[in-house]
Amino acid sequence: MNNQQLPLTGVRVVDFGQQIAAPAVAMTLADLGATVVHIDPPEGPQWDHPANAVLNRNKSSLRLDLKSEAGLAQALALIDQADIVIEGFRPGVMQRLGIDFSQLRETRPELITLSVPGFASNDTLRREWKATEAVVAATGGAFTDMGFNRVLLGLNPSFSPLPLGSAYATALAAASVVLALQSREKTGRGDAIEVPVISALMEGLSYNSYVIEGLPERYKTMRELEIEHRKANNIAMDLSYDDLQEYLDPFYRTYKCADGRMFYCVCPSHRNHAKRALTVLGIYDELVAEGLPEVQNLHAPISEWDGETSIGVYPLPKKWADHISAKMKKAFLAKTSEEWAVIFGEGQIPGAPHRTTQEWVNHEHTNAAGLIVEVNDPVYGLMKQPGPFAWLEESAAQMVTPRPRKNVSFEQALAELSAVAAAQTVTRPVGAAIKPASNAGWLDGLRILDLTNVIAGPHSTAFLARFGAEVIKLDTVKPLYDPLIGTLFSFQTSMGKRSALVDIMSSEGREVFNRLVRSVDMVVINAPERQLKALGLDHDSLQAVNPGVLFCRLDCLGGPLPGPKTNYIGYDDIIQAHSGIMSRFGGPETPEEHAHLGTLDVNCGFAAGLGMAVSLYHKLKTGQATRSRTSLSAVTNLAQLSFAFDYQGRAPFNEPSGREVLGHNALSHFYKTAEGWLYLDSKQSELPQLEQVEGLAGISTAASVGEFLKAALLTAPAAYWAETLQAADIAAAVPMSIETLREQYSRAGDGTVGIDRGSFAFSIHHDHPSGHCLTQIDHLAIRPSEASIKAVSLPERWGHSTREVLADAGYSAAEVESMIEREIASLGWAEEFLPS
Repeated sequence: MNNQQLPLTGVRVVDFGQQIAAPAVAMTLADLGATVVHIDPPEGPQWDHPANAVLNRNKSSLRLDLKSEAGLAQALALIDQADIVIEGFRPGVMQRLGIDFSQLRETRPELITLSVPGFASNDTLRREWKATEAVVAATGGAFTDMGFNRVLLGLNPSFSPLPLGSAYATALAAASVVLALQSREKTGRGDAIEVPVISALMEGLSYNSYVIEGLPERYKTMRELEIEHRKANNIAMDLSYDDLQEYLDPFYRTYKCADGRMFYCVCPSHRNHAKRALTVLGIYDELVAEGLPEVQNLHAPISEWDGETSIGVYPLPKKWADHISAKMKKAFLAKTSEEWAVIFGEGQIPGAPHRTTQEWVNHEHTNAAGLIVEVNDPVYGLMKQPGPFAWLEESAAQMVTPRPRKNVSFEQALAELSAVAAAQTVTRPVGAAIKPASNAGWLDGLRILDLTNVIAGPHSTAFLARFGAEVIKLDTVKPLYDPLIGTLFSFQTSMGKRSALVDIMSSEGREVFNRLVRSVDMVVINAPERQLKALGLDHDSLQAVNPGVLFCRLDCLGGPLPGPKTNYIGYDDIIQAHSGIMSRFGGPETPEEHAHLGTLDVNCGFAAGLGMAVSLYHKLKTGQATRSRTSLSAVTNLAQLSFAFDYQGRAPFNEPSGREVLGHNALSHFYKTAEGWLYLDSKQSELPQLEQVEGLAGISTAASVGEFLKAALLTAPAAYWAETLQAADIAAAVPMSIETLREQYSRAGDGTVGIDRGSFAFSIHHDHPSGHCLTQIDHLAIRPSEASIKAVSLPERWGHSTREVLADAGYSAAEVESMIEREIASLGWAEEFLPS
């Protein structure tokens, strides 16, 4: 199956991107086979960083002065040969330089243009701000909503060096461009797309920003209850790291091992995983003898349970949590962290040792699996770099040997694009045959069968629903997860879907499954490779049922190639631990989960969306049915793009880490002001500009810039400094909380996506199917000017559409009732949507 042509071969891209997001989109397209010409300003890249070696691999680079007549003419000549043009400047900058996307598209309606500004072009307040990674994070609530741990530790604001805004924007923008490409195959029309980094960040943090009024107590963790208790009784938030550990669920925390290193156990909410963990630790029978309860139906209201709690429920009450934790602490000390890694991995239990990013980049598994690849860079020599973050199984082998970046002349770049253009057989409508703009969705008419669970998988299909895809969500008759993961997360992941419950492991249920597979264009699952054959989801079995059907799979540790840990299962947090995110965030001795729920999960969903779009485009071009792939491990490299590389002589891996860190250095740092905090994100070369700002004269000769700023910024409120510095074109922002953003930018759900409302838009659903009022961020990051983005339907209660889905599959009403009676199918897991 391997060694087919890369799916985006023949696609031509001109990339004006600087910093991370825009050039990372072009890198993604280049990894997938597109021919990319990258353009830097005459003085070289705006961001002088070794990560440019990663961002510009597989590209031909040149420098052009767009402010000169000759440079502009050359840029336009290159664009004339392109399918896609990418830029990431502030709104209006390219136009002022003489490259007007709307004008270019009037002449060439087939052109696809992508803008990735920091703030939305219709955000009149912020569009002109210098939108650095940290300014976007501070404005989007990423530094103030750092999770329950940081609240209890009394740390607000917090800082994280992860370029999360750009990571989310990269996956979303790359997916949007490929979706526009596949749509263009049918209509001949391109599109003009904007993906503001701030709006991408808000979508990435969607699980941290939604609010459910009247949430039942059973869903509140010990940490949440402690926060409520302290707030109500005016007790300071001042827990120590060690004290905090005792508020963590035993199945969701770090344990010390025999080698003195830490191991992260993550198996809450799933009764099989928790039971397996206790069994391999040698304490399951002991706990059962001591009366550990096991409730059969966790989706029943607690008032109907036959015990006070149950294995497989999250969170556990404090009494049982303390008792189980004490035994687990003792058990973990019996073996080294690496021994436990193998025992958990082979035993199909989610857990992983805490490691640093340097260890991750050099790990046997990541290198064997193509999650890390080697590139012989002209500057750094042999360099370990992140592998691709989405791929097709059929051509994965070609994606693990990227060519290093290379500098070319204008003539060489033009010749390269022209030669690729000349070699193409154009299969789409051209000239007078190009269809007029229709305001249709890019995926109108596409049908998807969704077999996924938890966050990343179901998020990927919910993502495609906004472009018009019709999604059937098929789940088991009896739930595998408790309602916290099984239902609470579905308020995001089940939007835009019809829900049916069928036992596909029974022979009748298998026939239902086969009928559904025949009725769809794409089947999606999150599972390790070893489960596919038994489920009938290997390539041959699936094609036998529906020749030509596409398939997408997400997993935890998989890469383009097989590796020793490929079949290990796990969650977002496990890869955070394994890949160094937690050691950086909390510090190597006191690792801490990166506070945002679904930090990697959500982006893994977006990356799967990209993979599915690539598969669709490739099928339109070639007729071939392919299998698209991504994994949490591939996506962690995108979240750590600024650090996830190594080469001989690399400076130490000593990026900011630990909970006390408030910035990169004295010029990029949080400072207390006369009123509130300010994030200043400046650099050495801007000292002359800072010197001119009223109140900062003397900074360039100060013995300590940090001490100077500490004193100077205390003299006025944060809002004053932010405005003054922004006026001087220095990046600065007052940190906003998601709560504040929700208050300012929420409206009653009105059946629209708030793309016309600037960088932020939340919808309040008073009539949410759960019976609770719910406020959540809109699907507003991807903004095409010709295609439409739909406000998708609210999630259904599990099994709500079982009858309808079975009827559509050709079953009579009597057959459907018979299946429900015999539990081959079901109309729900519980009476209540969100069990009380």
